[in-house]
Amino acid sequence: MAQAHSETWLTREAFDRRTAELEQLSGEGRLEIAKKIESAREEGDLKENGGYHAAKEEQGKIEARIRVLTELLRHATVGEAPASNGIVEPGTVIKATIMGDESTFLIGSREIVGDSDLDVYSEGSPLGTAIIGLKIGDETSYTAPNGKTIAVKIISVETYLP
Repeated sequence: MAQAHSETWLTREAFDRRTAELEQLSGEGRLEIAKKIESAREEGDLKENGGYHAAKEEQGKIEARIRVLTELLRHATVGEAPASNGIVEPGTVIKATIMGDESTFLIGSREIVGDSDLDVYSEGSPLGTAIIGLKIGDETSYTAPNGKTIAVKIISVETYLP
């Protein structure tokens, strides 16, 4: 089943950070895990070889991350955050009341914020889909994955500044 690809906005710094991670995993990371697997294989019986199975599992995680990064970077739009014009869009920081509680978060990719504590919701998430295009003061609701209806009111929309 083909998956629709959406563009992801990334800062130059986030794009460069993820490109470096992809290069490391694709080169050195793959070589290191291949050595671990070969070393564990030389220990004998693979059925009871915990080191071998751990290395194979790590290899699977590395390959999955390589696929995620490849897709992310292939469909990335790189540049400055969009200047906020009071409309919710990818790359903006939103302050909203969600079910009566105030929350501040970025609409976009987790890859943008790196080690920041800022919450991130993708534009394709139930919340993101519900609020994209809304303006300050707008109210809406969406259905959460658990079936609950969640009320949202947009308080502010600002340009993301890393």
